[in-house]
Amino acid sequence: MSTKRVLLSDVAKLAGLSKATVSRYMNHSIVLPQETIDRIESAIRTLDYRGNSLARRLSKGGSETLGLVLPDITNPFFAELADAAEEAASARGYSLVLCITRNNPEKEAQFIRWLDTRQVDGLLFTTNRPDNGVLRNEIQRQHHVVLLDEDIPGSTVPKVFADNVQGGRMATEQLIAAGHTRIAFIGGPEQLMSVRERYQGFCTAMQQAGLAIPPEWVMYGNYAREFGQQALNHLFSCPQRPTAVFAASDYLVLGLLDGLRANGLQAPAALSLVGFDDANYTDLTHPRISTIRQPARELGHTAVSIMLRLLNDETDIPMETRLPVEWIGRDSIGFVNSVPK
Repeated sequence: MSTKRVLLSDVAKLAGLSKATVSRYMNHSIVLPQETIDRIESAIRTLDYRGNSLARRLSKGGSETLGLVLPDITNPFFAELADAAEEAASARGYSLVLCITRNNPEKEAQFIRWLDTRQVDGLLFTTNRPDNGVLRNEIQRQHHVVLLDEDIPGSTVPKVFADNVQGGRMATEQLIAAGHTRIAFIGGPEQLMSVRERYQGFCTAMQQAGLAIPPEWVMYGNYAREFGQQALNHLFSCPQRPTAVFAASDYLVLGLLDGLRANGLQAPAALSLVGFDDANYTDLTHPRISTIRQPARELGHTAVSIMLRLLNDETDIPMETRLPVEWIGRDSIGFVNSVPK
């Protein structure tokens, strides 16, 4: 059996007061005699009135809610980031609304415009698709946006990123230390900052070791498992195969492993692999994936902290924060003398 929702007007009627008086009392914007307060509180208890907390917060000038925009919640990296952001927001008395875009440009723009409606006080924003200028223009109209993980060129809002160049260099140096001299790079969309920076780190390590990078060993595509398998097939069709691959995402490594299995091969015997992110599945695959760990939890915590400083109109907020990455060595790297040449 359905129960009729108790409204503010019901409380006012039972207390014998106007709706405006009860509303101002609920918002702590009026001083009333104790006898009047007792009547309101008695009516609230009698009717079990729960009110509309969002409406009360909005009436005080804010929603006490942050939005977190993510392209994909099925990716364990984004899931961990979201968990950390919610933890940090909750500790500071804020709610967190999760907004999933699936890289749909219209959805991304729609969530940014939530700031105009005050449904959220601030927006933590992540995308992993190249921007054609639309997102930049939408973000430039706002004051309470923090970018996470991936840049939107031309936007002048605080940004929190991992040190992608450091990670690319560390990953490649580990492969070189294992004796590999023929190393390929597989990345996501070439226009993305994260892809370019991880490739930059890769190039730095290769150049310092005096190693060549054949153009056919550098591939860009989507941050998707399917592209990893396509990349494997391409590399194995080259006149000379690489003995190792640095992939700019663990998802790409999964695809590379798929491609090896489809050819009746295994890593690292046929190909040594290193990924990026340290998603929670990397310790469960066969072989376990060696990778660069992005500090997903620290990214979430740092972004919330910066957002609250923005909301408090603090000064000297850093426009860009870089967080260090960490090498995680597992089983997907073989020494060169165990890899077919």
